[in-house]
Amino acid sequence: MDSADSLSAQLLGWYDRHARAMPWRVSPEDRAQGIRPDPYRVWLSEVMLQQTTVAAVKDYFNRFTARWPTVAALAAAPDAEVMGEWAGLGYYARARNLLKCARAVVADHGGVFPTTREGLLTLPGIGPYTASAIAAIAYDEPATVVDGNVERVISRLFLVETPLPAAKPELTTLAARLTPAQRPGDYAQAIMDLGATICTPRSPACGICPWSHACAARAKGVQADLPRKSPKPEKPTRRGTLWLGHRDGAILLERRPDKGLLGGMLGIPGDGWDGQGGPAPAAADWQDIGEVRHTFTHFHLILTVRTAHLDGPPHRGDLIPRHLFRPADLPTLMRKAWDLARPAMDTPPDAPKLVDEIPLTPAPVRES
Repeated sequence: MDSADSLSAQLLGWYDRHARAMPWRVSPEDRAQGIRPDPYRVWLSEVMLQQTTVAAVKDYFNRFTARWPTVAALAAAPDAEVMGEWAGLGYYARARNLLKCARAVVADHGGVFPTTREGLLTLPGIGPYTASAIAAIAYDEPATVVDGNVERVISRLFLVETPLPAAKPELTTLAARLTPAQRPGDYAQAIMDLGATICTPRSPACGICPWSHACAARAKGVQADLPRKSPKPEKPTRRGTLWLGHRDGAILLERRPDKGLLGGMLGIPGDGWDGQGGPAPAAADWQDIGEVRHTFTHFHLILTVRTAHLDGPPHRGDLIPRHLFRPADLPTLMRKAWDLARPAMDTPPDAPKLVDEIPLTPAPVRES
């Protein structure tokens, strides 16, 4: 196999020709001209990209940076507004940690991200992968960045047949050997691009891969079989109920507790699946209108949706006028229930145009 320096140089040459254009990325041409990545944009993109695809993230990233162009602007944003913009991206603890981290950067570091991996690790919500990615991409520290794409590339290049997740330490050690001292930020993005566009999970495009000649798995004809993964246990199925009450065009909603599934998000009162909630939020003639299904990381979920016209005040939640309610602020699960229930509700078809503000009491701003 070629030397580590030779392999790194080959990959960087490929990246200089084929780097993907992304709204948070500084191109290799611009970096060569001395333009430096904005650590805030690098951090924001890395948090958004966790457990999510580039295609899904681009619009969210553009909206976030248009609304909050700096870490100081994001730190000053109300929790409810940030959670509303995050709705649909999933893994909502990321949004809560986003605010904690932004406020820590402003309060403890004068609005400037630490410039080293070790310093970045002191911030809330930043783990080893994210710290390495920011340190490498934003500050050109030769930190080793290992995500799912990198694990796949390295397992094939070095023919690592140990199943994941047991193989992670070995893959990280091998990846570190290839991380160059020069242009480590471009290299980190190059190897992730390679995994995302060439060394893909199925049908890798070995014929145009810059490392095909050195790939041990390709030489053995098993590249499509790697990385191996330990079998996952079957996901259990949970069941529960959502109660969508309405009165005179107003919708019954509540802000979910900060901790737990969908924490801090606007939601429909429910019970029976997440340890939160309780009995029906109001005395009413509740009618079953169907079910919605959703899958989380560790379980499948089936929820019965019930609707009712409310004659009296609810026991929990707030009645929000329809024209002040923005369905886009609901997480995906709750939007499924809203889409199912909407035809059964007494909302007039000519309801006023939606606006951005939701008159629920926002979660308090937490000091770092």
